[in-house]
Amino acid sequence: MAKVKVKTGYVCSDCGATYPKWQGHCSACDAWSTIKEVRLGAEPRAGRRDGFAGATSAVTLLGEVSCTEEARFSSGSEEFDRVLGGGFVPGSVILIGGDPGAGKSTILLQTMCHAASSKEVLYVSGEESLQQIAGRARRLQLPLDRVKMLAESSVERVLEAAESERPEVVVIDSIQVMQSAGIDAAPGGVSQVRESAAAFTCYAKTSGVVLIMVGHVTKDQSLAGPMTLSHMVDTQVMLSSTEDARYRLMRTTKNRFGPVNELGVFAMTERGLREVKNPSAIFLSRTENAAPGSLISVLWEGTRPLLVEIQSLVVSAQYGSPRRLGIGLDQNRIAMILAVITKHGGLVLSDQDVFVNVVGGIRVLETSADLAVALAIVSSFRNSVLPQDLLVFGEVGLSGEIRPVSNGESRLKEGVKHGFTRAIVPKGNAPKKEIAGMKVVGVNSLAEALDAI
Repeated sequence: MAKVKVKTGYVCSDCGATYPKWQGHCSACDAWSTIKEVRLGAEPRAGRRDGFAGATSAVTLLGEVSCTEEARFSSGSEEFDRVLGGGFVPGSVILIGGDPGAGKSTILLQTMCHAASSKEVLYVSGEESLQQIAGRARRLQLPLDRVKMLAESSVERVLEAAESERPEVVVIDSIQVMQSAGIDAAPGGVSQVRESAAAFTCYAKTSGVVLIMVGHVTKDQSLAGPMTLSHMVDTQVMLSSTEDARYRLMRTTKNRFGPVNELGVFAMTERGLREVKNPSAIFLSRTENAAPGSLISVLWEGTRPLLVEIQSLVVSAQYGSPRRLGIGLDQNRIAMILAVITKHGGLVLSDQDVFVNVVGGIRVLETSADLAVALAIVSSFRNSVLPQDLLVFGEVGLSGEIRPVSNGESRLKEGVKHGFTRAIVPKGNAPKKEIAGMKVVGVNSLAEALDAI
């Protein structure tokens, strides 16, 4: 009998980059002594291996492809559905990651218990025992009669069970503990994670099963394992907690079936994760006594506006080099805004420590909060209190101009719902028709915005 040729490769254990031969330095992540030789599995002598999406199809003209709406079904949570783009899509692969204790297993157990009322569900646990999961389900008072459980870490045995049970939704908790018999590597290694995820993805695409994989994160909050894992899946979701640990923020970083950067907010309770229907309310818990440096801005998260409080503190530098610290904001963005204030606002901040914070643990990923950050810094520097009913948003340019942002009118209407009566916005976002209950001031430059306050 002819010997089966074994494929080997050299893979960086930190970032998953592959190389044709061993070398001491990984040029992808700049790490040293992380490239290891791994066994990739037996090479087939005949035929071909199907791709991640199953068997390849015949060549077809793009115009002849039928565009049918994906038949989605609900997860049982409006916030989870929002993050997914409207619910689960049959045949999709979802990767959910987050810190230990963020609630990944909890929200998936709640979701599967809800889905089991109308769908066949298989929950595969490779980390926790079935007794632990059952105990958590009883504490959360979830229905236990229809969720099928399997404690297994072998990819082959999991796929055999799935072929036998014919589920419509499969949860793999987690992909880092799964191992394939054809890979000579420890669970959690680059090759094991890649090949295990590839086998599960191919199964989901060919059978139309919704596959949800739980992924671990590293100390820098990125998903552990090879970068190939993120490319395989259809949707990548990250679950994180706020600074006070009372709330969980769920955000999509990749979604082939909906918008990205959609945000879902949950509250951690004794009964598990409960969705927050009005997330702006939890980020607007301001004190009764107004203080300098506090201002409300409106972010646009996915498909909805979100009101957040921007706080700033400006004090004289006690040491030689002044500090610039931002929590929830890009440090480089803060430095740019300070330079614009000095150049076009006439304020000298070179001898001041500047601290900026976004209340509630939310992270600002867009430029619409620039004007609010600038005015909050000026308010703290001048020790002047801004009105409690004032709303501010807009992008600040290097020449001091205030640029318009998207969905300006929707942001203003969201402010009216929460009792705000005044707003300073870019001239391009000023509504043509007056908004009832809202006095809007449109500005073209930072100097005009400073005059308005």
